[in-house]
Amino acid sequence: MMDFCPEIWPEVPVPEKDENCRECGLYEHGSRMIWGEGNVLAPIMVILDNPGAREDPDGNPFVCGTRQTLQRAVHENGLTMDQIFITYVLKRRPLRGYDKEFARMTCIRHLKEQCQASSPKLILCLGNVAVQAFFHNPEIDVKSVRGKWYEAGGIPATAAYHPLAVRRRPNLLPKFMEDWAFTAKRFRSLSLNESDSFKTNKST
Repeated sequence: MMDFCPEIWPEVPVPEKDENCRECGLYEHGSRMIWGEGNVLAPIMVILDNPGAREDPDGNPFVCGTRQTLQRAVHENGLTMDQIFITYVLKRRPLRGYDKEFARMTCIRHLKEQCQASSPKLILCLGNVAVQAFFHNPEIDVKSVRGKWYEAGGIPATAAYHPLAVRRRPNLLPKFMEDWAFTAKRFRSLSLNESDSFKTNKST
């Protein structure tokens, strides 16, 4: 496998109807809205809590540590950018204290709309915040969800540790990679079944 090199994935444009959204209050922090990155029609949707830094202090785009760790997992499990769409519970990066519960409850509608529009085959939530928001359950966490599949609106969904947690606690890296391997295996199984179905339909 080729050596891994992090790169800036293309951002998905914010829909015109949402680009001036101020409902959650995070617009007051001055961070721009990030709708997602990668391929918006990708079969695997990855959900994080909120966007990380996109530009350095001089305004130059860069790949933050969270995205580097995520991209490494994608690469090492034989997946590609075209197969991944990364999005967030919150669409702006918080820069100071805010009403977390209100913001998440407000912004979850955007995530629901994205799921409906993108129709992913699989969903992978990264970190406790994304898991709790997506499954609408503040009592669950990654540890209780990872390694299993759940139906969410007809879409298989699972969880893995947040890349930032992995960077802070290197002992989580093997589990992080296990969860990505778990997701990649399910994706390949779905793709194989679709291929077999296509061949069968073509021959009838």
